[in-house]
Amino acid sequence: MADDDLVFKALADPTRRLLLDKLFTRDGLTLTELESDLEMTRFGVMKHLRVLEDAGLVVSRRSGREKLHYLNPVPIRMIHDRWIDKYTERQATALVDLKTELERES
Repeated sequence: MADDDLVFKALADPTRRLLLDKLFTRDGLTLTELESDLEMTRFGVMKHLRVLEDAGLVVSRRSGREKLHYLNPVPIRMIHDRWIDKYTERQATALVDLKTELERES
């Protein structure tokens, strides 16, 4: 499966997006901290984390007996650059041109 496909698949699930939001708010969380607000089993959260790790959206590191999870925003930025920027560039350019024209007229 292509990298973009893995990222889109990972982002498609609301629970995984919630986990990413939690890591955005506070990076370096343990599994216990990540699962504290979720109504699912520890195993269920681990499965979601695995999908996020496979997509490169989460990286983990051992610190003693704990495994800390960190957000990796690079894949999301790459999706943004590939799939959003190219579609909004024309509109942004048109708005800048309009602004310049209106300022010139005043």
